[in-house]
Amino acid sequence: MAQETTMPPSHAPATSRGTLDSGPILLRWQGDVAVVTLNRPDKLNSFTRPMHQALATALDHVEAGGARALLLTGAGRGFCAGQDLADLDFTPGGGTDLGQLIDTCFNPLVRRLQALPLPVVAAVNGTAAGAGANLALACDIVLAARSACFIQAFVKIGLVPDSGGTWLLPKRLGLARAMGLAMTGDKLGADEAEKWGLVWDVMDDPLLPQQAMALATHLAAQPTRALAAIKRAMYASATSTLDAQLDLERDLQRDLGQSHDYIEGVNAFLEKRAPHFTGE
Repeated sequence: MAQETTMPPSHAPATSRGTLDSGPILLRWQGDVAVVTLNRPDKLNSFTRPMHQALATALDHVEAGGARALLLTGAGRGFCAGQDLADLDFTPGGGTDLGQLIDTCFNPLVRRLQALPLPVVAAVNGTAAGAGANLALACDIVLAARSACFIQAFVKIGLVPDSGGTWLLPKRLGLARAMGLAMTGDKLGADEAEKWGLVWDVMDDPLLPQQAMALATHLAAQPTRALAAIKRAMYASATSTLDAQLDLERDLQRDLGQSHDYIEGVNAFLEKRAPHFTGE
């Protein structure tokens, strides 16, 4: 599944692109690809409230900097172990309100990733557990290292899958497999996840960074306005009727048919040359 690694043209000046080079979230740029790394490797990149805040800031930079693709991965030997339980208060009758935590941290993150008007690629480099598994699945395309695994670990501490897990899993896997993963909390290896259709591709661990960047770079060079519309249509289909979906396709196609990239794509096809897409 290797993609061309030619860098797309940059459409935002480097000076307008914020970076984060320390703390629980790292942000760097490679051309028009924003690379966000979850960076608490000693804790398997599990989330705390400050980490959520740092990730929200990183995504602000991604949008303000005119990114054309986002690559999300984890530092160290894991992608993300979900919520850091050490960051919670377990005082009986007065501990952390998990509903409030989800409402202010995890749900806005999942919604934002799916609403971003650009492709989001997850490079799962190891364990993705609990909310970390569902964070990866909330991305548009998921690549996994062969050593990666996905664990709906919630049941092991008496909880229900959150961060979109009860929505994402049945729609991607069907009810039988989704129920099995949720009720047992069993580990699902990367190769099995690929066979089940949970991830796009699996590769040997050393190849993941290169392949993930190649895919993100390829997507960044595509007509990103069309990619944003594809995201909107695909995610809408989960709750739409056929009639509503046909209407949405019509409206999106009408809009895209007036875009620079559509005209460029058609002209490039007729002229037998490579297109130059700008996202306009």
